[in-house]
Amino acid sequence: MTTENRWLLPEGIEELLPERASQLEALRRRLLDQCGTWGYRYVIPPLVEFTDSLLIGLGADLDLVTCKFTDQMSGRMLGVRADITPQAARMDAHSLAENGVTRLCYAGSTLQSTPQSVIGGRAPIQLGAELFGCDAIEADSEIISLMLSTFACAGVSRALTLDIGHIGIYDALFSNANLDPEIESQMFDALQRKSTPDIERLSNSLPDDVSQRLRQLASLHGSPEVLLEARTLFSNEPVVLAALDDLDTVLAQAQQAFPDVGVYVDLTELRGFRYHTGLVFAVYLEGRGSAVAKGGRYDNIGAVFGRDRPATGFAIDLKALVDDMTPVEHSRPPIIAPPSDAPDLRAAIAGLRAKGRTVVVDLAPGLALPGAERLVLNNGEWIIETEATS
Repeated sequence: MTTENRWLLPEGIEELLPERASQLEALRRRLLDQCGTWGYRYVIPPLVEFTDSLLIGLGADLDLVTCKFTDQMSGRMLGVRADITPQAARMDAHSLAENGVTRLCYAGSTLQSTPQSVIGGRAPIQLGAELFGCDAIEADSEIISLMLSTFACAGVSRALTLDIGHIGIYDALFSNANLDPEIESQMFDALQRKSTPDIERLSNSLPDDVSQRLRQLASLHGSPEVLLEARTLFSNEPVVLAALDDLDTVLAQAQQAFPDVGVYVDLTELRGFRYHTGLVFAVYLEGRGSAVAKGGRYDNIGAVFGRDRPATGFAIDLKALVDDMTPVEHSRPPIIAPPSDAPDLRAAIAGLRAKGRTVVVDLAPGLALPGAERLVLNNGEWIIETEATS
Protein backbone atom coordinates (compact mmCIF):
# COMPACT_ATOMS: atom_id res chain seq x y z
CA MET A 1 0.00 0.00 0.00
CA THR A 2 1.41 3.37 -0.99
CA THR A 3 1.32 6.45 1.21
CA GLU A 4 -1.34 7.92 -1.08
CA ASN A 5 -3.99 5.36 -0.09
CA ARG A 6 -3.08 4.37 3.47
CA TRP A 7 -6.27 6.09 4.61
CA LEU A 8 -8.48 3.66 2.68
CA LEU A 9 -10.74 1.38 4.73
CA PRO A 10 -11.82 -2.13 3.70
CA GLU A 11 -14.90 -2.23 1.51
CA GLY A 12 -18.05 -2.11 3.60
CA ILE A 13 -16.24 -0.70 6.67
CA GLU A 14 -16.78 2.91 7.66
CA GLU A 15 -15.74 5.34 10.36
CA LEU A 16 -18.11 7.69 12.15
CA LEU A 17 -16.90 11.26 12.47
CA PRO A 18 -17.79 13.43 15.50
CA GLU A 19 -21.25 14.70 14.54
CA ARG A 20 -22.62 11.37 13.31
CA ALA A 21 -20.88 9.44 16.10
CA SER A 22 -22.48 11.74 18.66
CA GLN A 23 -25.89 11.27 17.07
CA LEU A 24 -25.52 7.50 17.03
CA GLU A 25 -24.45 7.40 20.67
CA ALA A 26 -27.42 9.57 21.64
CA LEU A 27 -29.69 7.20 19.70
CA ARG A 28 -28.15 4.17 21.41
CA ARG A 29 -28.79 5.67 24.84
CA ARG A 30 -32.36 6.66 24.02
CA LEU A 31 -33.29 3.24 22.71
CA LEU A 32 -31.60 1.32 25.52
CA ASP A 33 -33.43 3.52 28.02
CA GLN A 34 -36.65 2.76 26.17
CA CYS A 35 -35.99 -0.99 26.44
CA GLY A 36 -35.25 -0.50 30.13
CA THR A 37 -38.68 1.02 30.73
CA TRP A 38 -40.16 -2.24 29.43
CA GLY A 39 -38.11 -4.30 31.90
CA TYR A 40 -35.29 -5.37 29.57
CA ARG A 41 -31.93 -5.57 31.36
CA TYR A 42 -28.76 -4.47 29.62
CA VAL A 43 -26.01 -7.01 28.88
CA ILE A 44 -22.69 -6.72 27.03
CA PRO A 45 -21.79 -9.94 25.18
CA PRO A 46 -18.14 -10.36 24.13
CA LEU A 47 -16.99 -9.22 20.71
CA VAL A 48 -15.38 -12.62 20.01
CA GLU A 49 -16.09 -16.15 21.14
CA PHE A 50 -14.94 -19.65 20.32
CA THR A 51 -16.75 -20.67 17.16
CA ASP A 52 -17.78 -23.87 18.96
CA SER A 53 -20.27 -21.82 21.01
CA LEU A 54 -20.78 -18.86 18.68
CA LEU A 55 -22.02 -20.91 15.72
CA ILE A 56 -23.10 -24.30 17.04
CA GLY A 57 -26.49 -25.39 15.75
CA LEU A 58 -27.14 -22.15 13.89
CA GLY A 59 -26.81 -23.25 10.29
CA ALA A 60 -24.45 -22.54 7.43
CA ASP A 61 -25.69 -19.05 6.59
CA LEU A 62 -24.40 -17.48 9.82
CA ASP A 63 -21.19 -19.49 9.56
CA LEU A 64 -20.51 -18.07 6.09
CA VAL A 65 -20.69 -14.43 7.18
CA THR A 66 -18.68 -14.88 10.40
CA CYS A 67 -15.06 -13.69 10.32
CA LYS A 68 -12.81 -16.27 11.97
CA PHE A 69 -9.21 -16.44 13.17
CA THR A 70 -7.02 -18.67 15.34
CA ASP A 71 -6.62 -17.80 19.01
CA GLN A 72 -2.87 -17.52 19.66
CA MET A 73 -3.36 -18.46 23.33
CA SER A 74 -5.48 -21.60 22.98
CA GLY A 75 -5.00 -22.63 19.36
CA ARG A 76 -8.78 -22.81 18.98
CA MET A 77 -10.83 -21.02 16.36
CA LEU A 78 -12.39 -17.70 17.35
CA GLY A 79 -15.19 -15.85 15.59
CA VAL A 80 -16.12 -12.18 15.60
CA ARG A 81 -19.85 -11.98 16.15
CA ALA A 82 -21.92 -11.31 13.04
CA ASP A 83 -25.15 -11.34 15.05
CA ILE A 84 -25.64 -10.79 18.79
CA THR A 85 -28.89 -12.74 19.20
CA PRO A 86 -27.20 -16.17 19.61
CA GLN A 87 -24.90 -14.69 22.26
CA ALA A 88 -27.90 -13.42 24.22
CA ALA A 89 -29.40 -16.91 23.99
CA ARG A 90 -26.20 -18.40 25.41
CA MET A 91 -26.20 -15.89 28.26
CA ASP A 92 -29.81 -16.72 29.07
CA ALA A 93 -29.27 -20.47 28.95
CA HIS A 94 -25.90 -20.72 30.67
CA SER A 95 -24.65 -17.53 32.34
CA LEU A 96 -27.97 -16.45 33.87
CA ALA A 97 -29.95 -19.73 33.91
CA GLU A 98 -32.97 -18.00 35.43
CA ASN A 99 -36.44 -19.49 35.81
CA GLY A 100 -39.44 -17.79 34.32
CA VAL A 101 -39.32 -14.98 31.78
CA THR A 102 -35.98 -13.24 31.16
CA ARG A 103 -35.77 -9.98 29.24
CA LEU A 104 -32.41 -8.76 27.93
CA CYS A 105 -31.27 -5.89 25.72
CA TYR A 106 -27.88 -5.06 24.20
CA ALA A 107 -26.04 -2.80 21.79
CA GLY A 108 -22.71 -3.38 20.08
CA SER A 109 -20.67 -3.67 16.91
CA THR A 110 -20.82 -6.70 14.67
CA LEU A 111 -18.68 -7.80 11.74
CA GLN A 112 -19.69 -9.70 8.62
CA SER A 113 -17.50 -11.18 5.94
CA THR A 114 -19.97 -9.92 3.34
CA PRO A 115 -22.63 -7.23 3.87
CA GLN A 116 -26.15 -8.46 4.55
CA SER A 117 -27.75 -5.14 3.64
CA VAL A 118 -26.91 -2.15 1.50
CA ILE A 119 -27.35 0.25 4.41
CA GLY A 120 -25.33 -1.32 7.20
CA GLY A 121 -22.25 -2.40 5.29
CA ARG A 122 -20.10 -5.12 6.85
CA ALA A 123 -20.00 -3.67 10.35
CA PRO A 124 -23.54 -2.89 11.57
CA ILE A 125 -23.99 -1.55 15.09
CA GLN A 126 -26.77 -3.74 16.41
CA LEU A 127 -29.21 -2.86 19.17
CA GLY A 128 -31.76 -5.42 20.18
CA ALA A 129 -34.00 -6.98 22.78
CA GLU A 130 -34.68 -10.64 23.50
CA LEU A 131 -37.43 -12.29 25.56
CA PHE A 132 -36.77 -15.81 26.85
CA GLY A 133 -38.94 -18.34 28.63
CA CYS A 134 -42.38 -17.64 27.13
CA ASP A 135 -43.92 -19.37 24.12
CA ALA A 136 -47.23 -17.48 24.29
CA ILE A 137 -48.22 -15.21 21.44
CA GLU A 138 -48.26 -12.34 23.94
CA ALA A 139 -44.45 -12.50 24.01
CA ASP A 140 -44.27 -12.01 20.24
CA SER A 141 -46.70 -9.11 20.49
CA GLU A 142 -44.63 -7.48 23.22
CA ILE A 143 -41.42 -7.74 21.19
CA ILE A 144 -43.04 -6.28 18.08
CA SER A 145 -44.63 -3.47 20.10
CA LEU A 146 -41.31 -2.68 21.79
CA MET A 147 -39.55 -2.66 18.43
CA LEU A 148 -42.09 -0.26 16.92
CA SER A 149 -41.95 1.94 20.03
CA THR A 150 -38.22 2.44 19.54
CA PHE A 151 -38.87 4.11 16.19
CA ALA A 152 -41.28 6.51 17.89
CA CYS A 153 -38.68 7.08 20.62
CA ALA A 154 -36.07 7.89 17.98
CA GLY A 155 -38.39 10.40 16.38
CA VAL A 156 -38.22 8.81 12.94
CA SER A 157 -40.30 10.87 10.53
CA ARG A 158 -40.37 8.49 7.56
CA ALA A 159 -43.36 6.20 7.15
CA LEU A 160 -42.85 2.72 8.63
CA THR A 161 -43.95 -0.61 7.21
CA LEU A 162 -44.07 -3.78 9.29
CA ASP A 163 -43.28 -6.78 7.09
CA ILE A 164 -44.45 -9.96 8.82
CA GLY A 165 -44.58 -13.69 8.11
CA HIS A 166 -44.28 -17.08 9.80
CA ILE A 167 -41.52 -19.62 9.24
CA GLY A 168 -43.82 -22.33 10.61
CA ILE A 169 -45.94 -22.14 7.46
CA TYR A 170 -43.00 -23.01 5.22
CA ASP A 171 -41.92 -25.80 7.58
CA ALA A 172 -45.44 -27.25 7.81
CA LEU A 173 -45.85 -27.34 4.05
CA PHE A 174 -42.49 -28.88 3.16
CA SER A 175 -41.00 -30.61 6.21
CA ASN A 176 -42.53 -33.97 5.25
CA ALA A 177 -41.97 -33.66 1.51
CA ASN A 178 -38.81 -35.83 1.64
CA LEU A 179 -36.98 -33.48 -0.68
CA ASP A 180 -33.32 -33.81 -1.52
CA PRO A 181 -31.45 -31.44 0.85
CA GLU A 182 -29.90 -29.58 -2.07
CA ILE A 183 -33.29 -29.09 -3.75
CA GLU A 184 -34.84 -27.96 -0.47
CA SER A 185 -32.01 -25.48 0.04
CA GLN A 186 -32.53 -24.08 -3.47
CA MET A 187 -36.26 -23.79 -2.84
CA PHE A 188 -35.73 -21.94 0.45
CA ASP A 189 -33.24 -19.61 -1.23
CA ALA A 190 -35.55 -18.93 -4.18
CA LEU A 191 -38.43 -18.02 -1.85
CA GLN A 192 -36.11 -15.90 0.26
CA ARG A 193 -35.01 -13.94 -2.81
CA LYS A 194 -38.53 -13.83 -4.31
CA SER A 195 -37.03 -15.16 -7.53
CA THR A 196 -39.98 -16.05 -9.77
CA PRO A 197 -37.85 -17.72 -12.49
CA ASP A 198 -36.13 -19.97 -9.95
CA ILE A 199 -39.42 -20.81 -8.26
CA GLU A 200 -40.92 -21.78 -11.63
CA ARG A 201 -37.86 -23.83 -12.57
CA LEU A 202 -37.94 -25.73 -9.28
CA SER A 203 -41.71 -26.22 -9.45
CA ASN A 204 -41.36 -27.98 -12.77
CA SER A 205 -39.01 -30.54 -11.24
CA LEU A 206 -40.97 -31.27 -8.06
CA PRO A 207 -43.82 -33.73 -7.40
CA ASP A 208 -47.20 -32.23 -8.29
CA ASP A 209 -48.41 -31.71 -4.71
CA VAL A 210 -45.15 -30.07 -3.64
CA SER A 211 -45.04 -27.95 -6.79
CA GLN A 212 -48.59 -26.73 -6.18
CA ARG A 213 -47.81 -25.76 -2.58
CA LEU A 214 -44.67 -23.93 -3.64
CA ARG A 215 -46.54 -21.87 -6.23
CA GLN A 216 -49.36 -21.14 -3.80
CA LEU A 217 -47.01 -20.05 -1.04
CA ALA A 218 -44.96 -17.87 -3.40
CA SER A 219 -48.10 -15.88 -4.27
CA LEU A 220 -49.10 -15.12 -0.69
CA HIS A 221 -47.78 -11.65 -0.01
CA GLY A 222 -49.43 -8.25 0.13
CA SER A 223 -52.12 -6.70 2.33
CA PRO A 224 -53.47 -8.50 5.45
CA GLU A 225 -56.22 -9.98 3.24
CA VAL A 226 -53.53 -12.48 2.19
CA LEU A 227 -54.23 -14.29 5.47
CA LEU A 228 -57.82 -15.01 4.36
CA GLU A 229 -56.58 -16.39 1.05
CA ALA A 230 -54.08 -18.60 2.86
CA ARG A 231 -56.83 -20.01 5.08
CA THR A 232 -58.74 -21.05 1.98
CA LEU A 233 -55.74 -22.59 0.22
CA PHE A 234 -54.49 -24.51 3.26
CA SER A 235 -57.75 -25.24 5.08
CA ASN A 236 -56.66 -28.86 5.67
CA GLU A 237 -53.33 -27.89 7.29
CA PRO A 238 -53.89 -27.39 11.05
CA VAL A 239 -50.33 -26.21 11.69
CA VAL A 240 -50.66 -23.58 8.98
CA LEU A 241 -54.00 -22.44 10.37
CA ALA A 242 -52.51 -22.11 13.86
CA ALA A 243 -49.71 -19.97 12.43
CA LEU A 244 -52.27 -17.79 10.67
CA ASP A 245 -54.11 -17.38 13.98
CA ASP A 246 -50.89 -16.11 15.54
CA LEU A 247 -50.41 -13.64 12.72
CA ASP A 248 -53.99 -12.38 13.09
CA THR A 249 -53.51 -11.86 16.84
CA VAL A 250 -50.20 -10.04 16.55
CA LEU A 251 -51.34 -7.81 13.69
CA ALA A 252 -54.54 -6.82 15.48
CA GLN A 253 -52.57 -5.69 18.53
CA ALA A 254 -49.88 -3.93 16.50
CA GLN A 255 -52.39 -2.05 14.36
CA GLN A 256 -54.34 -0.97 17.44
CA ALA A 257 -51.21 0.35 19.20
CA PHE A 258 -49.51 1.76 16.08
CA PRO A 259 -52.26 2.72 13.59
CA ASP A 260 -49.88 4.80 11.47
CA VAL A 261 -47.56 1.86 10.74
CA GLY A 262 -48.19 0.15 7.41
CA VAL A 263 -48.47 -3.64 7.23
CA TYR A 264 -47.19 -6.00 4.55
CA VAL A 265 -47.92 -9.69 5.04
CA ASP A 266 -45.41 -12.01 3.40
CA LEU A 267 -45.84 -15.72 4.03
CA THR A 268 -42.55 -16.34 2.22
CA GLU A 269 -40.78 -13.99 4.69
CA LEU A 270 -37.58 -16.01 5.19
CA ARG A 271 -35.08 -13.19 5.64
CA GLY A 272 -32.30 -13.19 8.21
CA PHE A 273 -30.21 -16.02 9.58
CA ARG A 274 -31.92 -19.38 9.43
CA TYR A 275 -32.47 -20.05 13.11
CA HIS A 276 -36.02 -18.70 13.34
CA THR A 277 -38.89 -21.07 14.08
CA GLY A 278 -42.09 -19.01 14.14
CA LEU A 279 -43.18 -15.43 13.56
CA VAL A 280 -40.61 -13.38 11.63
CA PHE A 281 -40.79 -9.68 10.93
CA ALA A 282 -38.90 -6.68 9.64
CA VAL A 283 -39.35 -2.91 9.57
CA TYR A 284 -38.79 -0.81 6.46
CA LEU A 285 -38.56 2.96 6.21
CA GLU A 286 -40.14 4.74 3.26
CA GLY A 287 -37.55 5.23 0.54
CA ARG A 288 -35.20 2.57 1.90
CA GLY A 289 -34.71 -0.72 0.07
CA SER A 290 -33.32 -2.69 3.02
CA ALA A 291 -34.85 -3.48 6.39
CA VAL A 292 -33.59 -1.40 9.32
CA ALA A 293 -34.88 -3.87 11.92
CA LYS A 294 -35.48 -7.62 11.90
CA GLY A 295 -36.66 -10.17 14.38
CA GLY A 296 -38.67 -13.26 15.10
CA ARG A 297 -39.16 -16.32 17.23
CA TYR A 298 -36.27 -18.77 17.68
CA ASP A 299 -37.16 -21.53 20.12
CA ASN A 300 -34.31 -23.96 19.50
CA ILE A 301 -31.04 -22.09 20.06
CA GLY A 302 -30.77 -22.61 23.82
CA ALA A 303 -30.83 -26.40 23.46
CA VAL A 304 -27.20 -26.49 22.33
CA PHE A 305 -26.25 -24.81 25.62
CA GLY A 306 -28.19 -27.38 27.66
CA ARG A 307 -31.35 -25.35 28.20
CA ASP A 308 -34.08 -25.42 25.57
CA ARG A 309 -36.04 -22.21 26.11
CA PRO A 310 -38.61 -20.47 23.91
CA ALA A 311 -37.36 -17.11 22.72
CA THR A 312 -38.27 -14.15 20.56
CA GLY A 313 -36.53 -10.86 19.85
CA PHE A 314 -35.49 -8.17 17.40
CA ALA A 315 -32.39 -6.24 16.37
CA ILE A 316 -32.04 -2.77 14.84
CA ASP A 317 -29.14 -1.53 12.73
CA LEU A 318 -28.38 1.80 14.40
CA LYS A 319 -26.30 3.03 11.46
CA ALA A 320 -29.30 2.58 9.20
CA LEU A 321 -31.52 4.52 11.60
CA VAL A 322 -29.31 7.38 12.76
CA ASP A 323 -29.76 9.56 9.68
CA ASP A 324 -33.54 9.52 10.13
CA MET A 325 -33.73 10.21 13.87
CA THR A 326 -34.76 13.50 15.43
CA PRO A 327 -31.51 15.07 16.66
CA VAL A 328 -31.14 15.61 20.38
CA GLU A 329 -31.35 19.29 21.14
CA HIS A 330 -28.53 20.54 23.34
CA SER A 331 -30.23 23.32 25.31
CA ARG A 332 -27.04 24.65 26.90
CA PRO A 333 -24.24 25.98 24.68
CA PRO A 334 -20.57 25.07 25.14
CA ILE A 335 -18.29 27.34 27.17
CA ILE A 336 -14.84 28.42 25.93
CA ALA A 337 -12.27 28.89 28.71
CA PRO A 338 -8.80 30.50 28.42
CA PRO A 339 -5.71 28.32 28.91
CA SER A 340 -4.29 28.76 32.41
CA ASP A 341 -3.04 26.75 35.38
CA ALA A 342 -4.56 29.22 37.83
CA PRO A 343 -6.21 27.20 40.62
CA ASP A 344 -9.32 29.36 40.69
CA LEU A 345 -9.84 28.92 36.93
CA ARG A 346 -9.30 25.18 37.10
CA ALA A 347 -11.77 25.01 39.99
CA ALA A 348 -14.33 27.02 38.01
CA ILE A 349 -13.95 24.72 35.00
CA ALA A 350 -14.25 21.60 37.16
CA GLY A 351 -17.37 22.97 38.83
CA LEU A 352 -19.06 23.69 35.51
CA ARG A 353 -18.22 20.24 34.13
CA ALA A 354 -19.56 18.65 37.33
CA LYS A 355 -22.88 20.36 36.56
CA GLY A 356 -22.92 18.83 33.09
CA ARG A 357 -21.70 21.87 31.15
CA THR A 358 -19.31 21.45 28.21
CA VAL A 359 -16.15 23.50 28.77
CA VAL A 360 -13.52 23.65 26.01
CA VAL A 361 -10.12 25.15 26.81
CA ASP A 362 -8.91 27.49 24.06
CA LEU A 363 -5.40 26.03 23.65
CA ALA A 364 -4.86 27.98 20.42
CA PRO A 365 -6.35 31.46 20.78
CA GLY A 366 -9.17 32.17 18.36
CA LEU A 367 -11.35 29.09 18.97
CA ALA A 368 -14.91 29.72 17.78
CA LEU A 369 -17.83 27.38 18.44
CA PRO A 370 -21.40 28.04 17.24
CA GLY A 371 -23.43 29.70 20.00
CA ALA A 372 -20.59 29.35 22.52
CA GLU A 373 -20.24 31.30 25.73
CA ARG A 374 -16.93 32.31 27.30
CA LEU A 375 -15.47 32.04 30.76
CA VAL A 376 -13.93 35.40 31.62
CA LEU A 377 -12.37 36.97 34.69
CA ASN A 378 -14.44 39.84 36.07
CA ASN A 379 -13.40 41.62 39.31
CA GLY A 380 -11.47 38.54 40.45
CA GLU A 381 -14.33 36.12 39.71
CA TRP A 382 -14.71 33.75 36.75
CA ILE A 383 -18.09 34.33 35.13
CA ILE A 384 -19.83 33.17 31.96
CA GLU A 385 -20.47 35.67 29.21
CA THR A 386 -22.18 35.19 25.89
CA GLU A 387 -20.23 36.09 22.76
CA ALA A 388 -22.51 39.06 22.24
CA THR A 389 -21.63 40.62 25.61
CA SER A 390 -17.98 39.50 25.95
